[in-house]
Amino acid sequence: MTTVDVVPAQHAPADPRLAGLTESADPDLEHEALFRRLSFTALDLSAQEADAVEFDQCQFARTTLAAAVLDQPRFTDCVVSHCDWANARLTKPGLLRTRLASVRLTGAQCTAGTLRDVTFEDCRADLAAFRFTSFAHVRFTGCNLTGADFTGADLRRAEFISCDLTGAQFSNATCTGARFTACDLSGIGGVTSLAGATITADDLVALSHTFARALGITVVASSPQR
Repeated sequence: MTTVDVVPAQHAPADPRLAGLTESADPDLEHEALFRRLSFTALDLSAQEADAVEFDQCQFARTTLAAAVLDQPRFTDCVVSHCDWANARLTKPGLLRTRLASVRLTGAQCTAGTLRDVTFEDCRADLAAFRFTSFAHVRFTGCNLTGADFTGADLRRAEFISCDLTGAQFSNATCTGARFTACDLSGIGGVTSLAGATITADDLVALSHTFARALGITVVASSPQR
């Protein structure tokens, strides 16, 4: 009898815990400010700078943090939807039980952070940087991650489903236990760092030329049969 190893499903990220929200006025993001149980709707918080700002049980809808500079921000039990966070610079961020849906993260920098129980759904995160960030029970679904940078990231408990990762960089990332399902992995960098990841068969076929280049293998067209 042949034994087939079944790879267990990835742990689903925990949902945010929201209750009793109050609508927020347009705030200034001051250093070490704490925002709790607030709803930010259609606000412009772009290009603001703050250190150690915390958002606890908050909801963001159609609110922009584009080009904001936040050092050590914390987002706990937050929901972010239809927002613009393009080119935001988040240094050492902490995200816990947070869901981002249809958020524009083009060029955003989320470096040296800790993400736990975080969901990205239908987000545009092309050219975003997640360098040296730790991912624990994080799921990307239907996201545009073309050219994204995961250099040095800990992706052992990350899952990518139906994502475009064309040209993404994985150099020195830890991917043992990461899962890639129905993703476009064409032209990724640091392909050897995917050692230990789980990849669907169709995705592996698309990766074949990238693997070949990394191993110094020259691929030529088959000679016609005579």
